[in-house]
Amino acid sequence: MSQEPWKTDKWFVSPWNFNDAVRAEFRFPKQIQIHDITLRDGEQQTGVIFTKDDKIRIAEGLAAAGVHRIEAGMPVVSPSDQAAIKEIVKRNLGPQIFAFSRCMVDDVKRAVDCGVSGVVMEVPSSQHIIQYAYQWPLERAIQLSIESTAYAHSQGLEVVFFPIDFTRADMNWVLDLILRVANEGHMDALALVDTFGVVSPHAMQYLVRQVKARINKRLEAHFHMDFGMGVANTIMAVAEGVEVIHSTVLGLGERAGNTPMEETAMALLTLYGIDIGLKYEKLYDLAHLVQELSGHAVASNRPVVGDALFQIESGIIASWFQNCGQQQPTELFPFRPDVVGQPPAKIVFGKGSGIDSIKAGLRRLGMEFTEEEAMQVVMAVKEFSLAHKRLLTEDEFRSIAGKTLPARVAAV
Repeated sequence: MSQEPWKTDKWFVSPWNFNDAVRAEFRFPKQIQIHDITLRDGEQQTGVIFTKDDKIRIAEGLAAAGVHRIEAGMPVVSPSDQAAIKEIVKRNLGPQIFAFSRCMVDDVKRAVDCGVSGVVMEVPSSQHIIQYAYQWPLERAIQLSIESTAYAHSQGLEVVFFPIDFTRADMNWVLDLILRVANEGHMDALALVDTFGVVSPHAMQYLVRQVKARINKRLEAHFHMDFGMGVANTIMAVAEGVEVIHSTVLGLGERAGNTPMEETAMALLTLYGIDIGLKYEKLYDLAHLVQELSGHAVASNRPVVGDALFQIESGIIASWFQNCGQQQPTELFPFRPDVVGQPPAKIVFGKGSGIDSIKAGLRRLGMEFTEEEAMQVVMAVKEFSLAHKRLLTEDEFRSIAGKTLPARVAAV
């Protein structure tokens, strides 16, 4: 098979993605890291509660998938969170472990006690949030940031400064705040924080360029999905040189959630030819682990990890599938299911089934049939599916086939 970047034995995407004119202004960094925030920001989704053991299991799954950094929690939230962070650090799973804190010295002390190597430190950064939500004098946000980041640095922690509501702030005000913290306090990296998911990809490009022109620090992308722009904004940001992606498994997070890790990583790999070093074949199992422990139902058609992505119901697609076989799966799908650890593609049975779907199912059962008999099964399957408003199970299909073709049942 051709091994062009857009068509390999694992995926087949648009060649236009790799047109020289399209890629001319890309400024991707040499290394892009995933900073996973499932255990902290992901748990802020309403109704999601992780126990200490849950957090340890998820951290192990993240490490197995090759995630570079894990934000293990916010120590000030509860003793259980503190215990989970300490245990994750103790297990030395491989990824760098961060805690999350407010820009307060007492919060930083809790992070130090947990043994983490880095801390993400939040402070309100838009004048309206400071005035109305926090009801602080503006100078207080600056002084707290300077004092606490300097203290974190004195304790040997890597400091990621995290200005809440960055994208709704006045540009000059927020950049002045950041520069004062960098100069008078300490900052190893700056998170570009789209707290409410309200910036467009084109505005994100402008923002990154403005920040890079004034601030010589590593930049990190922390975006939300309120308008579904998290993945697009993240890719736009890293294409401008941002080095770290904050993301959650399944996009868990407040309101519409955070940038989903599995979608972002696979888009970079297949659409841009950028391998960030994850073990992509672990993504499906990791998603199911987080689904189980969070109690968060995942849509069957969710990108990358949805259970229905490689199911085929319609007759015409079933015909394509049989013609292409398992040897040419990327004629029907943008990437092979095994790339992300999904089970193989299969034909399922329902109202949309055509005769090719049914013939494939009957052959799978070892049944012989005429064209007329296959059509009888098609009609019976459609009737059952319409009455129950769902797909058939394998046992239900076998039962219908046996009842519709009683003369053939011995062959089953």
